Amino acid sequence: MYGLGRLYAVETLDTRLGSKSDGKPLPYAQPSKWRTPEYFFYYFIFLTIPPLMVKAVYDVSGPWHPSYKNYESLLEPGWIPGRKVDNSDAQYRGFRENIPYMGLLVVLHPLARSGKEGGPKSGITTVETRKHTRIRFDLVFAMVFILALHGISAFKILLILYLNYQIATTLPRQHVPIATWVFNIGTLFANELGRGYPLAKLAALISPQTDGAGSSLVLWAAQLDSYGGLLSRWEVLFNICVLRMISFNMDYKWSSDHRAASPVEVSLLLESSTKRCHKTDTPQKKNLDPSNLSERDRISIPPSQTDFTFGNYLAYVLYAPLYLTGPIITFNDYIYQCRHQLPSIQTKRTILYAVRFLLSLLCMELVLHYLYAVAISKSNPDWNIYTPFQLSMLAYFNLHVIWLKLLLPWRFFRLWALLDGIDPPENMVRCVSDNYSTLAFWRNWHRSFNRWITRYIYIPLGGSRGSKPRAVVNFLAVFTFVALWHDINLRLLAWGWLISLFVIPEVLATLAFPAKKYTDRPNTYRVLCGIGAVGNVLMMMAANLVGFAVGLDGLKGLIEGIVGSWDGRIFLLGAMATLFVGVQVMFEWREGEKRRGIDLKC
Repeated sequence: MYGLGRLYAVETLDTRLGSKSDGKPLPYAQPSKWRTPEYFFYYFIFLTIPPLMVKAVYDVSGPWHPSYKNYESLLEPGWIPGRKVDNSDAQYRGFRENIPYMGLLVVLHPLARSGKEGGPKSGITTVETRKHTRIRFDLVFAMVFILALHGISAFKILLILYLNYQIATTLPRQHVPIATWVFNIGTLFANELGRGYPLAKLAALISPQTDGAGSSLVLWAAQLDSYGGLLSRWEVLFNICVLRMISFNMDYKWSSDHRAASPVEVSLLLESSTKRCHKTDTPQKKNLDPSNLSERDRISIPPSQTDFTFGNYLAYVLYAPLYLTGPIITFNDYIYQCRHQLPSIQTKRTILYAVRFLLSLLCMELVLHYLYAVAISKSNPDWNIYTPFQLSMLAYFNLHVIWLKLLLPWRFFRLWALLDGIDPPENMVRCVSDNYSTLAFWRNWHRSFNRWITRYIYIPLGGSRGSKPRAVVNFLAVFTFVALWHDINLRLLAWGWLISLFVIPEVLATLAFPAKKYTDRPNTYRVLCGIGAVGNVLMMMAANLVGFAVGLDGLKGLIEGIVGSWDGRIFLLGAMATLFVGVQVMFEWREGEKRRGIDLKC
C-alpha cells in the first residue's frame, strides 16, 4: 500500500486498528465491487454532487448574499487573499490562535525529555529506571505547565486531585467506587456552579465588606485572582482530568481484587524459569512478554501496588501532552508505557500521522475561509431566505466544522504524545461523513472516551447482559453521564437522550433482518441495510445539530425550511437517494478493509 492509500489507511492512524490476520482477507469478506457498473454510476454521483454541495454554501457565504450583513461582524481578516475567516466558534478559536505556541512546545518538550533518558532497553532494572525517570520528568513539567496555564488556580486543581487520591487510598476498598463517583460528579457540578471558585468570592464569605468597602482579605484575594495564567477558565478544561481521576481510583480498587502477577512480576517469573509452572495465582499468565503486552493486557493487568503513589498519580492526571483534551489512557496503561516503549512508536508512522494532521488543518482553514456555515447559524438567520438545498448544506457543513474542530486538537495532542513516546488511542477513526450506524458512530466518535465509558461505567452496570429493558436503562445512564460530562445544560442532555433513542430503530431492524437469513442473498441484504442506514444518518445529523450546533429551536427552523414546501420534499427524496449512494460506498470501503484483514465494527 503506497501513496494516499498508505497515508489514509486506518493502520496509519493507530496500529490498534491494523490487521489481526497478517494482512490476509477475513473469511467473510466480499469480492471487490469497485469495478462493477453499479459503482461506476456511484463514481459519477461522487464527481458531480459534492462540488454542488460546496457551491451551495459558498453561494451564501459572501457579500453578494442578503444575509451577509447579519453575520459580517463575526468574520475576521483571513490569510487567503480576498477572503475573511469564520473564526466565530470560541472553542476552536482558542486552539487555532495558539497553534504556533503549542507547536513550539511540541518540539521543545520531547527534546528536553531526550536529554533525561536513553533509548528503550530490556531488563528489570532498566525498565524501572526508565519509569522513574519518565515520571519524574512528567511531574516536574506538569507543575510548570499548569502554573503557566492556570496561574493561582493550579493550586485549586492540586487540592481537588489530593482529595480524590485520599478517597482511593484511605477509605475502605468497598466504599471507594461509590465515593469516587459521588465526588467526581459532584466536582463537575461544583465547578460549573462555582465558576472556578474565584478567591475574591470565597474571601467575601469569610470577611464580608463593610460600609461598601472591600476588606483587605477580599482585595488581596482579588489580586491573586488576577494571576490566572494563560487559560484562567481552568474549570472548562477540567472534565478530562475527572476521567483520569476516576480511572486511577477504579484501577487502584481493582488492583487489590486482581490476583494476577503484574508485568514486572511476570518478567521475574520468565527470568526464573520458562519450563516449569511457577506457584502463582494465575499460572496461565506465565508466558506473557512483559515488554510487548497487548493493549487489553496493559489495561487489565494492574501494576504493582507500589506504583499507586501520589507522585505517579499526579504525573498521570497532569501528563502535559494529554492534559487539555486527551485522548484518554488508563492509569494502568500509562504506567506500563512509562516502563516499556511500545513497538508502535516509530518515526515513519509518526511522520505520516503528522502529515495527516497538517492536511486536516489545511482542510479546516479552507472551510473557514470559504464556507461561513457557523457564522450564519450564530446570527439568528431567517431560514426562509435559503433554498432547501442550501439549508441542508448549511446543516451538513456545520457538522463538518464540529467534527474538524474536535479532530484537530485531539490529533495535535496525540501527535505530541507520540513524539514523547506514549501511544494513546486515536479518537477519530472515521470521517463524520463515513458513518451509517448509530452504534458504530458512538464507538467511533471520541473513541478513547467510549472505551473509558465501556470499562468504567457500561460493563460495571452489566452492559448488554440480561434483559433488553436493563440494557436500555444502562445505555440511557451512559449517555446521561456523557451529556453531563460535556456540559451541564439541557441542550446536551437532549442530545444524549436523542442518541439513546435513535439506537432503538437500528437494534430493532437488526433483530427483524438478521444477516444469517441473507447469506445467499448478499446484495438484497446490502440494499436493505442501505435503506436503514439512510434513516440512521438523518437521525444522527439531527441529534448532533441539537447537541453541538443550532439547538432544538434551530433544528426546528431548519426542518421547517426543508420540508415546508413541495420543492423541499422533493429535494429531501433526492437527498435520501444521494445518501443511499454514499452508504453503499461506505459498505464497500469497509469490505476493502476486511480484504486486508481489518474489521473495525464501525
